[in-house]
Amino acid sequence: MRHEPSAMNDPVYIVDGCRTPFLKARNKPGPFAASDLAADAGRALLIRQRFASTDFDEVILGCAAPSADEVNIGRVAALRMGCGQKVPAWTVMRNCASGMQSIDSAVNNIRAGRSELVLAGGVDALSRAPLLFSDAMVSWLSQWYAAKSAGQRAALLAKFRPGFFAPVISLMKGLTDPICGLLMGQTAENLAYRFGITRQEMDDFAARSHARVLAGQAAGHYADEVVALFDRRGTLHAADDGVRADSTAENLAKLRPFFDKKYGNITAGNSSQITDGGAWVIVASQRAVDEHRLTPIGRIVDSQWAGLDPAQMGLGPVYAATPILQRHGLALNDLDAWEINEAFAAQVLACERAWADDEFCRTELGLPAALGTIDQAKLNVDGGAIALGHPVGASGTRIVLHVLNTLRRTGGRLGMAAICVGGGLGGAMLVERV
Repeated sequence: MRHEPSAMNDPVYIVDGCRTPFLKARNKPGPFAASDLAADAGRALLIRQRFASTDFDEVILGCAAPSADEVNIGRVAALRMGCGQKVPAWTVMRNCASGMQSIDSAVNNIRAGRSELVLAGGVDALSRAPLLFSDAMVSWLSQWYAAKSAGQRAALLAKFRPGFFAPVISLMKGLTDPICGLLMGQTAENLAYRFGITRQEMDDFAARSHARVLAGQAAGHYADEVVALFDRRGTLHAADDGVRADSTAENLAKLRPFFDKKYGNITAGNSSQITDGGAWVIVASQRAVDEHRLTPIGRIVDSQWAGLDPAQMGLGPVYAATPILQRHGLALNDLDAWEINEAFAAQVLACERAWADDEFCRTELGLPAALGTIDQAKLNVDGGAIALGHPVGASGTRIVLHVLNTLRRTGGRLGMAAICVGGGLGGAMLVERV
């Protein structure tokens, strides 16, 4: 289909969206591959639409860790969902913001006239991140397969060491920044030290995340968002399974620091969980809304990407959301809802401290004074990744979808979804309820 370019200020809508339950990794491969999660969530979303799955102009899927047999997982998922061979599909990767990047890419293509109707989302099955051979083992194996005689193989056997079998955990490598050499949790320790965030504050925040998710589930706030899955054994997965009623501040205080065992305060309990999950939204132009008689749930008003020191990557939401606020003349609490992805409790708390700090806002953001503090009744009102989990590729889509669902439920007008990104990046997206 040939499209006329849209004006840059033409509205771009989110029509609908859903996600899988977020399933906590439990030290073994989970029941679903990443493409299973994406395809199952997509089918559930598409079956309730007025248009056919083949009507999409493209499918864009964010994924940080696709498996070796699903490298362009966007195309794999699109074909499995029945979008047909003629609908192009592709995969984007911006670490933790991959799912937000897919939406932003859809917006850009719609405004450029290349697309009118796009399925955009994110997915990761982190429980299936592979174990790798070490370089020493790979080198030994390459020599073994190249050996041409029994004598050469005997010499190689004499050089073999049991330590060669020690696996390399690919997930840990992926969560380690190659520039600053720090694990993501260590960058959160940096922020805790910089802004004087205590262990008690972190554990209190984490406990609140669990309590808010539980309250949101009980009130039905996730009912329209989460679609149930059946695995191949017939087991039903109907809800996010990482949330725990016993994750109180008192119980969380018993956990030992993980990233800096001697001096640190970041624990598994006040960090986001390693999780499998997928999420989708339907992004549409005004023309597509009119043609298919769609009812949007929101409009994408603006977005911003920012770069910062990788060792301080958790401040990404501050650097990305602030320019949006400035462009639209908004204060922090002019928004009706905020979703800041909870990579770590210390990281979200550091973002709040940064906005409230005069010196930071002047020197880092070029503002005349501090922006202030976000009303806690507007921030992550149904909890976040500490309790739900953080399937890296999917989280950006989840927070955009959930902030829109929150606005729809509460009658609010404007919301912001913001996320920190490994490598020293931040992403933010301003949305408006329609």
